[in-house]
Amino acid sequence: MIELKKLNPDQQKAVEYTGGAQMIVAGAGSGKTKVLTYKVAYLLKHGYKPESILALTFTNKAANEMKERIVELVGKKADAIWMGTFHSIFARILRTEASSTVYKPNFSIYDTEDSYSLVSNIMLNFNIEIEGLTVNSVRHRISFLKNHMIMPPEYRKHFVKSFKEEKIAEVYEEYQKRLVANNSMDFEDLLLKSIELFNSNSKILHKYRSRFEYILVDEFQDTNKAQYELLKLLLSRSCKITVVGDDAQSIYSWRGANVGNMLDFKKDFKNHKLFKLEQNYRSTKTILAAADSVIKNNKNQVIKTLWTQNNDGEPLTLIRCADEKDEAFQLAKYIKKEISKKKLSYKDFAILYRTNAQSRAMEDIFTKEKIPYVIIGGVEFYKRKEVKDVIAYLRVIANQNDEESLLRIMNFPQRGIGNTTVTRMITFARKHDLTLFQTMNRVFEVIDIKERIQKNVKGFRVLLEKYIKIKDTLSVGELSLALIDELGLVRMFKSENTPESQARLENINQLMAAISEYSKEHRDAKLDQFLEEVSLVSDIDMKDDKKNAVTFLTVHSAKGLEFPIVFVSGLEEEIFPLANRFSEDSTVEEERRLFYVAVTRAQQKVYLSHARSRYRFGEVAYQSRSRFIDELDPSTVQEINGGIGRKANRKTKKELFYEYFNSVDYEDFDQENKVVRIGSRVMHEKFGLGKVIDVTGAGDQIKATVSFEGNNVRQLMLKFARLKILH
Repeated sequence: MIELKKLNPDQQKAVEYTGGAQMIVAGAGSGKTKVLTYKVAYLLKHGYKPESILALTFTNKAANEMKERIVELVGKKADAIWMGTFHSIFARILRTEASSTVYKPNFSIYDTEDSYSLVSNIMLNFNIEIEGLTVNSVRHRISFLKNHMIMPPEYRKHFVKSFKEEKIAEVYEEYQKRLVANNSMDFEDLLLKSIELFNSNSKILHKYRSRFEYILVDEFQDTNKAQYELLKLLLSRSCKITVVGDDAQSIYSWRGANVGNMLDFKKDFKNHKLFKLEQNYRSTKTILAAADSVIKNNKNQVIKTLWTQNNDGEPLTLIRCADEKDEAFQLAKYIKKEISKKKLSYKDFAILYRTNAQSRAMEDIFTKEKIPYVIIGGVEFYKRKEVKDVIAYLRVIANQNDEESLLRIMNFPQRGIGNTTVTRMITFARKHDLTLFQTMNRVFEVIDIKERIQKNVKGFRVLLEKYIKIKDTLSVGELSLALIDELGLVRMFKSENTPESQARLENINQLMAAISEYSKEHRDAKLDQFLEEVSLVSDIDMKDDKKNAVTFLTVHSAKGLEFPIVFVSGLEEEIFPLANRFSEDSTVEEERRLFYVAVTRAQQKVYLSHARSRYRFGEVAYQSRSRFIDELDPSTVQEINGGIGRKANRKTKKELFYEYFNSVDYEDFDQENKVVRIGSRVMHEKFGLGKVIDVTGAGDQIKATVSFEGNNVRQLMLKFARLKILH
């Protein structure tokens, strides 16, 4: 049942409009998911067939949540809606129309690690060793070019101006050739090959133009050039479109997202209707005022005024910290404090940071403080080595042309097939225009491979062929569990009996559980479908909302999430913003939008933290606090150990050291027994005043790392150091 009275007037108008192209500018926490959900339900109620509606989101999690809500409103007919991420929807189209491309329907989808491996192998084969031209830099360059729809011929013709660029062009050309040979696509290809298909085959384009009568796009501000091009291709004269976005939350330019698409939409659809959702349901008045006071410093933005009927709430709390360990300790302290005074649990807290590297100190302290935490965006589950190894087996079983996956498992578990053997097999394959899998069947023809190793290769191929033959007769779960058992992975990790092998065993057990659950939920699913879902899963899709633990994640990963209490950490220049005074305005503006996103994740309370010093690039660096702190409306913030609103002082290193030396006390300091703790202030007869920043070892092997005056960091054995503990 659709009750539009549950919507506010602006939301209701946006839902009911079906007159043509529509743009909804939805501020943070303004209920855009609810509007999209009701919009789809409204379309179904007014005669649109579910299979004629295409709804595009940016995460699987968002798509699944939206579909669940629509089912609640209109029932099971919502299952027929084409709903998913850009990549999942166009992967589906490419598999369906594979016969009109150079690919087979069972093509593999390469993630960033697979792409890295392929680029690495190509650079090795081409003997490319040029200063500044790393595998990572070349892979990033290729990704950048593809996100901007610049293919190898165009790149070579218009952009190659140096020897280094010539080498990138060579790798890019070979990279695309190898993808086709491997019957594989990377993420960018899922969009580019769809554009290529539609442009080259008018019959197929007409088929999908005729199918889709209404297109809805979430997070439109984060679409890139290829995604917007696909939308324009799919729109027939009768098709209608709704895009929902917020320019203030555009934070993905580094992967090709173009906030300018919102401006282009207005030009391309001159008769479009604009709706603004400005009532915030998530945050307090104070949080919104603080966020607005910062984002208004951006020049390039759509003017909007967020408001809320929520209460004023508490001011943001700014915590000045000595260093990254002090910062982690303070955050842990305030989480305990909040839990003690309110009806909150650990899962109600999120700690946001600009880069993943910042989580290390927090992990150490939270472990010591016995505070449970989960990390989103660290090493994702499906990218952990042993998990990826099993997935590589399944990918080869599904697609024997997938050379990168085959190379990964050739000697896992160990079967005596070394790098030299593999290199000789690849050379043979290239010479005779064979795939590596085909070469395994002709290994006896490859020169200089010993008979013992030839038998190992043959045994490996027999193992793979066994599962290739039965893959369509078993469920994904049955196939996978049988394979894992035959490979002996559980026995292998158990027998190793090390902390690392136990962790790997747990990952294998989790994988087996995940595959079994998938098989129960998708009884008719083929192996290809499971592998596609795994390839396109993101770290956010893996978030367990039921686990009672503090969430650690980057601000980028926090997009679309909300938490009662949010800590925004590392607010220092060149960290957040990840820019310096020489950076372009557009870079700083995106960093400011990122800060806006961070603050507006909070429902009740925001803590901000910055450190006077931080260990960076192998040394202690003294930090200036972030310009975003100084842009905050002073009335919205309370500062611990200082006043807000003033500019960060430019002090000498000596002044900064003494300020740092006399900074925040640690509550766990053992005053009576004079035990050295992290944060202890000490005196050394040679090095002078210092502060303990780390303690390791036990008994008479205890070592203290001390930051002395003059950026002099020393690790001292306490039994010899003669440190005088001051406090």
